[in-house]
Amino acid sequence: MLAEPEVPPLRPSAAPEPPPSDRPMTTLPYDPLENRPTAEREAALLQALPAQVRAAQAVPAMAEILAGVQADDINSRAKLATLPVTRKHELFDKQKARQHGSVFGGFSALGWNSQRALRPARRVYQSPGPLYEPDPASSDYWRTARAMHAAGFVSGDLVHNSFSYHLTPGAWIMESGALALGCTVFPGGVGNTELQLQAMTDLRPDAYAGTPSFLRILLEKAAETGVALPSLKKALVSGEAFPPSLRDWLAERGITAYQSYATAEAGVIAYETPAREGLVLDEAVLLEIVRPGTNTPVPDGEVGEVVVTVLNPDYPLLRFGTGDLSAVLAGPCPTGRSNTRIKGWMGRADQTAKVRGMFVHPSQVAEVLKRHPELHKARLVVEGEMANDRMTLHAECQQADEALKAAVTNTVRDVTKLRADIVLAAPGSLPNDGKVIEDKRSYA
Repeated sequence: MLAEPEVPPLRPSAAPEPPPSDRPMTTLPYDPLENRPTAEREAALLQALPAQVRAAQAVPAMAEILAGVQADDINSRAKLATLPVTRKHELFDKQKARQHGSVFGGFSALGWNSQRALRPARRVYQSPGPLYEPDPASSDYWRTARAMHAAGFVSGDLVHNSFSYHLTPGAWIMESGALALGCTVFPGGVGNTELQLQAMTDLRPDAYAGTPSFLRILLEKAAETGVALPSLKKALVSGEAFPPSLRDWLAERGITAYQSYATAEAGVIAYETPAREGLVLDEAVLLEIVRPGTNTPVPDGEVGEVVVTVLNPDYPLLRFGTGDLSAVLAGPCPTGRSNTRIKGWMGRADQTAKVRGMFVHPSQVAEVLKRHPELHKARLVVEGEMANDRMTLHAECQQADEALKAAVTNTVRDVTKLRADIVLAAPGSLPNDGKVIEDKRSYA
């Protein structure tokens, strides 16, 4: 059997009790981990990192990626940053190829007899792609309870869960957290709006879990049919963007909703608190923000791709690239939670564009920067109309000259097989939005 990494406990031994009415919810952590000193948390995460590397080296796909790596050497953020980022398309490619004879592409320690797994899975899910994900027989595997607690869910609540229970893991991600908190769950699933409203009228749920758009559909249908839902006061939403306008729309109808940021591979990465100032990282997540198309972390505050290492020996992905853009916020959460905060979802990091029949990738822009250390940051802008494209590489540098411009022109042609105009600009002139390729073409 594979030894479990030595990590601090991720949840209390019992579900938190409902808070006294005279204490504000913002001051109440899920457990002491949320309020511990930042240095203590960082030391605990880094101390657990070598064991997580060993867990990853026990599964075939990660063993290939980490060939030659000494687990005990990976004990700092700098050392972690030397490892390659594994992105979602790689999981899909290896699963599609049935690499290592595994439906999980050799990335998971879980499975069943024919998969020659280290440990048995409780369920297997199929997300669009198809992409298969495992679920072990453990409580709150995706660490959702912490996010639900921050959203005000307490033991004894009835949670109306409107994520799909069909094939995909979304509903189970939410249900596992609700059950860990001591809540009761109604498995509403998606669709069947009239039936769901009837159940909500009869059962009087305290809380909702699901997408924000379906919650709006339910409330609009309730108003249209004259159905009252006075018991529903709180919600944890995920799976899509949650703009402030929709948050305010829900609040006008008596529902306080918060968002969580999660993936099927990593579980809950970050969650919103009553402070409404970004999303707080989960305690089992080691976060990096990297420049899109590269393995290189960017300074705090700069927008880049969210890359996470989760202390999970069952699905031991090191430096998992989510493909989402975000940025680190300065300072702790006003609620007293001391972990790092991120801005939330800011778009997709995979900005591949097709130009004159050729695909251009963010990694190619990164290669141009690598060949010219004089350049600090770059943004490839594609303009014009389809079939009449033009590319311009905007790059920051301290000193611009025609020789550098000519050299960069040749490098772009060599790397992309396409011609581009070059604009050299002063440092700090490019927007801090994480875009490496900006497609401004007209598709009319």
